[in-house]
Amino acid sequence: MAAALLGGCAANAVKLTSGSPSEAWAPNDDASSALLPGDPSDKAEGERQNFGVPGDQAASLITPPPQIKSGEVYELPELIDMAARNNPATRLAWDNARQAALAVGLAEATFLPSISANVIGGAQVWNQPLPVGINGKDSFTTTTEAIVPALALEWLIFDFGQRRAARDVANHNAFAANIEFNGMHQQVIYDVAIAYYRYGAAESRLKAARQTLANSRRIADAADARMARGLGTSVEVAQARQQVAQSNLRVVEAEGVLRDSYQGLLGAMGISPMTRMKVGDVSGRRLPRAIGEPTEAMIANALSQRPDVLAAYSRMKASEAGIRAAEAEFRPKVYLSAIAAGNNASFSAGGLPGIGQEATTAGVLVGVTIPIYSGGIRAAQLEQARTLSRSAATTYQQTQDTAVREIVIAADTLRTALASYHAASELTRAASITYDAALESYRNGLTPITDATVADSGLLDARQAQADAHAASLVAASSLAFALGAMTSREAATRIPAR
Repeated sequence: MAAALLGGCAANAVKLTSGSPSEAWAPNDDASSALLPGDPSDKAEGERQNFGVPGDQAASLITPPPQIKSGEVYELPELIDMAARNNPATRLAWDNARQAALAVGLAEATFLPSISANVIGGAQVWNQPLPVGINGKDSFTTTTEAIVPALALEWLIFDFGQRRAARDVANHNAFAANIEFNGMHQQVIYDVAIAYYRYGAAESRLKAARQTLANSRRIADAADARMARGLGTSVEVAQARQQVAQSNLRVVEAEGVLRDSYQGLLGAMGISPMTRMKVGDVSGRRLPRAIGEPTEAMIANALSQRPDVLAAYSRMKASEAGIRAAEAEFRPKVYLSAIAAGNNASFSAGGLPGIGQEATTAGVLVGVTIPIYSGGIRAAQLEQARTLSRSAATTYQQTQDTAVREIVIAADTLRTALASYHAASELTRAASITYDAALESYRNGLTPITDATVADSGLLDARQAQADAHAASLVAASSLAFALGAMTSREAATRIPAR
């Protein structure tokens, strides 16, 4: 009956969750009541449809923002330093590297003997009935007590290189983990640089939008002045005000993009989105030199220092060592065992005086184990190791191909971005001249107001295109440096060759 009751309680535990896919879950006031029979339909309709969850104040504790100096403007080097100290991705990579290093220590420890100390103690009481009573006793009792301390040694002497292969696996994996740790810092440096330049582009677009708003107001002032002198029309005034409203809308949109870019920068740094700081202006930053096609020497040097390529190569070498470890499982193993023990025992029978005995023993054994049959486990493990090795080799080759492709694409992108910036700069100069001429011509009544508003919009487009091309050139230069494995420090991120 007790077993049936417990079985029923276990089945009732399903009431810890929702009664149906369309019914909200809610915790019970008393968790133990979930084991007792109950009817979920007892809930009110509102409770069954309320998909809110219970709050927990412990989950509301967030990481505080880093200390920001009031009034200080943070440039790219300071932002990179802050990201290196606060980004959780680098801490995770560091923990992975430490775990891989500990695995090396575990593999090396298998070469050493294992020594253990053991103590066994106990007592045994044996009562034997007597066929004839003696001195009023109808049974005979004996008691044996003993304590046996022992020191045991186990040592695997020879295993056809299995432990050495396992150590090689651990060493290669630890090397890969350390490379990936440095590579994660390179990734963080690159991400912060890209987010910084994009924030700068958003700031430049906002500046251009505000300049355009000022230009639109100048056109509106000219339309009001012509209207006051009886030379303009209400349509011209309405068109001018429409242009002001349109320019104001673009300012609002540019402000939203700037806020989004700022959060993107904080996200790349891995710090709290509640952080408030001033970010340096990148609009005056000089652009890198134009480059030609990547050479074979450039690509070979990049492959020799890119973290992802080196890590993939180490993983491949680790998988090859794993094959050797699996092959050694088919071969014999030679081991040595030794033991040193003592025996302290006592024996007493009935009312007779106890008898004590002390003894020591020691021995050394050398043994060989020869694997004969394991139901195919070793063969499956060997095939698994070979499959993993083939996959690691394919991953290494794929990583190389991806790296080469990224270098070529980054170089092409940089050339395109620099050419775009040159063209956008020429367009901005021409659009500025066109706007000034169109505004002056409208003031003098030589051209309609539409020429001025069109020139105003064209100047905005040209300025924003120039800002985007400037940022795109800086982003492309950073991408090329990252693809070449050269984004290794904050100095490398900020040291871009100028034209």
